[in-house]
Amino acid sequence: MIESYFQEIETLISSLRIVASYSVTKKVYNEQQGFIKGVIRFVNDSTLEFAEVKDVERSPKIKYRYHYMNEKQELIFRYDNALHHAHLATFPHHKHVLSEVIESDEPNLVDVMQEIRSLIS
Repeated sequence: MIESYFQEIETLISSLRIVASYSVTKKVYNEQQGFIKGVIRFVNDSTLEFAEVKDVERSPKIKYRYHYMNEKQELIFRYDNALHHAHLATFPHHKHVLSEVIESDEPNLVDVMQEIRSLIS
């Protein structure tokens, strides 16, 4: 089950024309749970570093981080569910943009990749 989830992620990454290269590391905890992290380099030299701790039988993700940077390695945005910014209505989910933190629902990698595609295009 978790292996299928990991395969979906790799299939998504490898299918997008905006991806120049990527590396992924996976750790299976049991049939339902695992950890995946990776670095994706895009055709404009921007990068996405991501990590998820996932239980396929439950939502939301246990932990996640999607950190997108420009070619100078400067933050464009980061989604995560770290337990800070409790004042936000979407706590623990939030999005960092430059020096601001805003409310955000929990994204998935498809959402993040679509956002990046719109920024690159």
